[in-house]
Amino acid sequence: MSQTLLEVRNLHTYLNSGGRVVKAVDDVSFSIPKGETFCLVGESGSGKSITALSVIRLLPQGIATHPAGEILFRGQDLLQVKEDALRSIRGAQIAMIFQEPMTSLNPVFTVGEQIMEALQLHHPDMGDAEAEERVMLALEQVQIPKARERFRDYPHQLSGGQRQRVMIAMALACEPELLIADEPTTALDVTVQAEILRLLRKLQDDTGMSTLFITHDFGVVAQMAQQVGVMQQGKLVEVGSTAQVLRSPQHPYTQQLLAAVPENLKRNPSPQPLSLKGRGAKNGAEAILLPSPLEGEGQGVRGALLQIRDLNVWFPIKKGVFRHTVDYVRAVDGVSLDIPQGQIMALVGESGCGKTTLGRAVLQLEKPTSGSIQLHGQELTGLSAGELRPLRPKMQIAFQDPQSSLNPRLLVETTLTEPMKVHGIGVDREDRIERAAQILESVQLKREFLWRYPHEFSGGQRQRIGLARALVLNPEFIVCDEITSALDVSVQAEILQLLLQIRADRNLTLLFITHNIGVVEYLSDQTVVMYKGKIVERGATAQVCGDPQDAYTQKLLSAVPRLRMATQPVRPATDSVLPLATRQ
Repeated sequence: MSQTLLEVRNLHTYLNSGGRVVKAVDDVSFSIPKGETFCLVGESGSGKSITALSVIRLLPQGIATHPAGEILFRGQDLLQVKEDALRSIRGAQIAMIFQEPMTSLNPVFTVGEQIMEALQLHHPDMGDAEAEERVMLALEQVQIPKARERFRDYPHQLSGGQRQRVMIAMALACEPELLIADEPTTALDVTVQAEILRLLRKLQDDTGMSTLFITHDFGVVAQMAQQVGVMQQGKLVEVGSTAQVLRSPQHPYTQQLLAAVPENLKRNPSPQPLSLKGRGAKNGAEAILLPSPLEGEGQGVRGALLQIRDLNVWFPIKKGVFRHTVDYVRAVDGVSLDIPQGQIMALVGESGCGKTTLGRAVLQLEKPTSGSIQLHGQELTGLSAGELRPLRPKMQIAFQDPQSSLNPRLLVETTLTEPMKVHGIGVDREDRIERAAQILESVQLKREFLWRYPHEFSGGQRQRIGLARALVLNPEFIVCDEITSALDVSVQAEILQLLLQIRADRNLTLLFITHNIGVVEYLSDQTVVMYKGKIVERGATAQVCGDPQDAYTQKLLSAVPRLRMATQPVRPATDSVLPLATRQ
């Protein structure tokens, strides 16, 4: 049996805020043997990150307290260790990788300088030449291409995957025995995520370190962990081997989370249209029914709503004193598509492939360089802002981050009624408020939420408000740009089911931009795969995901971490690090 490296016993972490005590971690116990990975899983706010920060004691002392419990690292209780001694443990024996490397790396220092600082802090006798050589080896170890050139690069000059690798190199430079990885792949493309996960497993095999891995992705759990713990509201509700927890979960909360994973959701649901009668009506009166956007237009569901032909969106590259154009970034390059009426088309690809640019060009938020975009046969390219204005209500967008797309100074009521006022919808303000309340109820929010500000809602609720804002103008077509990428698995499932319900109610056409293949398989009717501005594969979702023809599509699908991996060995001996994609 493996020797235990870390043992957490009955840990309590309380946070004092505004005179109120929050039991962020409540009687949590688990252990991590040497050389193994323990995954903590749960939704946002469940206490995963607080548990990890408690282990390394990075929580602010004036706010966080530990009224009970022990954190035994190599038999030593870290809760009893003085701060001076703890500094020699952090980084050298216990290292941490944070979720967002751009906020963890100092933008005014090169990546080499930052890794050198960590090395020399724990090895003060190490000279600059030796430290620099160690940094080069660390960068090469995490598969950074051209490590000597990257040494003098600043964080903003690297891709997201490269920045995450720099964080791993910094964490591993001092050869720690325990690595804490807090959602290290959440914001990464699926192929980059696969590379990072394989890299972590390879480094773990080479060094024998233990890992505390925090995630909300059960596919990642299946691929990485020997043991898994499920957290809910500060408590560890289930602990066991990865295979046992994923195959035969015992706790209702674990069962609920696993049921919400896209690959476990029932395919092709056919929701019944909702009736708004009686919901939100004043004084018992019947509520206003919102008509289908196709009502009276005689358009069939199978007809093409949008026709895109030879679309190019090129951005000039200017150089020299006179800023001459020397080349172009071909963000969208010769794209042709038909988007059928009433269907959900998924647009899939990695960051930088042109997905969002294509979606914005369709809505004329980004002016195309050339090509044709037709809505119901009407040409959109070349129209002035005034000519586009009557068409704006028909085409809307739901953004990836509702926190930044919702005005923090405006009540939800203003956010929803202002567009209606601009486009002449509603008889008066009271009528528009009533319509806004009904829209909120259609996205399963209470009408009293109209009188709150965005910061008073959870991430999932803000995403619903973003959808409500897109729906208030009764559109025919909505671009959904990565709207589930930052959501917990259960909230994601609710949003996906809500989208299907809205599609059924209104016969909406959706262009769903994402890099989550599991979401694509559950939600979409058709799938389009983009790579470097071009469409490399398209077709029915079942065909594209079940029998991909293009090599890039095959690579995307093979990189998706899935629950079935729990039935396979967690770390096969033949495992190797994937080569870096050339675009990084």
